[in-house]
Amino acid sequence: MQNFNDGYLQCNSKRPQTVGYALTDSPVGQLAWIVEKFQELSFPEGGLPEDSVDRDHMLTGISLYWFTATAASAAQIYYEEISAATWDDSGRGTVPTAVLLTAHDVAVRPWAERDHNIVRWTELDRGGHFLAMEAPDLLVDDIRAFFRTVR
Repeated sequence: MQNFNDGYLQCNSKRPQTVGYALTDSPVGQLAWIVEKFQELSFPEGGLPEDSVDRDHMLTGISLYWFTATAASAAQIYYEEISAATWDDSGRGTVPTAVLLTAHDVAVRPWAERDHNIVRWTELDRGGHFLAMEAPDLLVDDIRAFFRTVR
């Protein structure tokens, strides 16, 4: 887990503003940054991003970052998560929680179950980080199945 997508996580968690200013200053930089994420995190590995996600959808998402200058604010969550001064040690959560892992996701189930009330755990053999664009049917089916159990 330490090496999974580490460069991206390190940049965003340590200095999100630096990356944000650079991406806001250069439309080509913004395009390259996000397309690289589609390349690395889409399924199947090694394929072209547009093999998994429609090119117009990718360009629309990238354009939204560019036109709204939100690269830094999008990265801020990584900084806040890593930089938290204290960990919440209030015990295991009680809210019913579902976990959906794609072929590209990394999670350690014992840690998740230690901190959350996991009532559904799904591991897919396909799909990537951008599952809503790659295989929306799989995402919708899993969300529906989870909410049927907690009505």
